[in-house]
Amino acid sequence: MADGFEEGLRGRPVCVAGLGVSGPPVARALLACGARVTVVDGRDDAASRRAAEELRAEGARVVLGSDALPEDTSLVVTSPGWRPDAPLLTAAAGAGIEVIGDVELAWRLKPADQVWLAVTGTNGKTTTVRMLEAMLRADGRDALAVGNVGTPIIEAVRPGPDGTCPQVLAVELSSFQLHWSSSVRPQAAAVLNLAPDHLDWHGGFDAYAEAKGRIYARGTVRVANTADEHSVRLASEGDPHTPLVGFGPGTPRPGELGVVEDLLVDRAFVDDPVHTAEELAALQDVRPAAPHQVANALAAAALARAAGAAPKAVREGLAAFGPEPHRIAPVATVDGVLYIDDSKATNAHAAGASLAAYEPVVWIAGGLLKGAEVDELVRSAAPRLRAAVLLGRDRAELRRALDEHAPEADVVEVAETGDDAMDRVVAEARALAREGDTVLLAPAAASMDMFTDYNARGDRFAEAVRRLRA
Repeated sequence: MADGFEEGLRGRPVCVAGLGVSGPPVARALLACGARVTVVDGRDDAASRRAAEELRAEGARVVLGSDALPEDTSLVVTSPGWRPDAPLLTAAAGAGIEVIGDVELAWRLKPADQVWLAVTGTNGKTTTVRMLEAMLRADGRDALAVGNVGTPIIEAVRPGPDGTCPQVLAVELSSFQLHWSSSVRPQAAAVLNLAPDHLDWHGGFDAYAEAKGRIYARGTVRVANTADEHSVRLASEGDPHTPLVGFGPGTPRPGELGVVEDLLVDRAFVDDPVHTAEELAALQDVRPAAPHQVANALAAAALARAAGAAPKAVREGLAAFGPEPHRIAPVATVDGVLYIDDSKATNAHAAGASLAAYEPVVWIAGGLLKGAEVDELVRSAAPRLRAAVLLGRDRAELRRALDEHAPEADVVEVAETGDDAMDRVVAEARALAREGDTVLLAPAAASMDMFTDYNARGDRFAEAVRRLRA
């Protein structure tokens, strides 16, 4: 498939929509295939101009400050963040020009023998693909995690300096990427969970879920979270001729992975699932052993086992795995109070998973809620909350929910937004906490009202906590 598609790119006029993270590597891959590449981006700032000059030097045409479809285009490769109703994309659709994403392009260019194991979901994707990568490497595979984890997927399907590509890819896929993918067929795939997110982009929850469900393509082993009704539904709607493997927090039934006492156990990829089970790892091998982290480990294990990895590779992979920054990361213990940085909890679903792992909690929350409702989050977390410190633009909505559903919790609002705001937030949390409590940064909101991104928010939190010890 790659040879025929690549041959067809020679001399073909291709438009790359967007000069963001995926745009430049996509443009370079197309240039290497001999395509005539035009990159279009509505921005015209200093960073865009620098990237444009680099691509022009490599042979691409770059148009900044415009979203018009180039006249001679015969294929559009769009950046994931571009909405389907963007003028360039609607113009392409109206002209009958195919629009694909970077993942679809990578699939069409990949070596025929390269295996893809794919992960999507509202939360936990990056952690799961990193765990999966570690398990596969422990099994002796030449494996690489790609997607929103550092390596653009298009670079993993093109030969490196040694003329080879990774044998197996652990692929993180967003709903945006899946929307623009039509022929991607992973060997095995998992939907970790599903909660309302990116509804403004997709136009509603049903469309968001439909995009996620595209990961269960024809011929793909379906891995589903038995504790998430949406994951189970999407998997059940997949190809009925492929295995359906469940994972969840309880004792596994035949065809599932689960937990028995303090062990992660496989009753799916064994010779006799009805009468036998295989020990994969212990709960203590999952760091931290919070419920959602255990679920991520089970999902990664299911995908690794679907690819033929040995049971011991699961334990060894978990031992080698180090959690990504700002994901339920312990920062310090000060005066008997544990401080946890989960700045990556940018929506209610993720924050709820963090809150469920600790008790009692002084919760630091707030930022940009993006229209999401927080009542159910606060209602379920209320028994664990000692207090809350709220920051950011949409803190009033959180305050309303706390007043209604957690009236016993003390609440402090921090209106400051400057460089010292996080020091004030941490100081207020310290004053509210008691020995044995956890101060948890799990904002349930995006960060861009006050910080560059969630990484910067988490860094500021960690720095403020460390200053408490100075």
